[in-house]
Amino acid sequence: MTEIKGWHVLAGFGLGFGIIIAVNLTLAFNAVRTFPGLEVRNSYVASQSFDADRAAQTALGWEVSAWLDGDRLVLEIAQDGRPVAPRIESAVFGRATNVTEDQSPAFAFDGTRHIAEVRAGRGNWNLRLVAQAEDGTVFQQRLVVETRR
Repeated sequence: MTEIKGWHVLAGFGLGFGIIIAVNLTLAFNAVRTFPGLEVRNSYVASQSFDADRAAQTALGWEVSAWLDGDRLVLEIAQDGRPVAPRIESAVFGRATNVTEDQSPAFAFDGTRHIAEVRAGRGNWNLRLVAQAEDGTVFQQRLVVETRR
């Protein structure tokens, strides 16, 4: 059996801390590289109309849900149990933490729901939706997309 010397202990500590530092740097690099960016340019300006915008959006009484059916993204918007077909100003279908797979689905209203073809794999998907009601009220929401296969 060999005797543990000082340089063995130093090498063990160096190796252990080297692994920790390498893992931390890798995680930090990937976090910065995949960060999707800011939601708004100036949060103070956006906050000035937040309460009024939220009240107007809530007053619409819309029930909104989105799910995947294979490679079809289904968006259902209802008011008092009846389908609503607002003008969709923008829709971004993508991952919560990465913008590299973001898609802009081209929704078509079939009389009850909006449907769009998308490329979706496994995992967590979101739909960032901005729609406009007939009265001009802007509705914007980030929806967690369910998977129904």
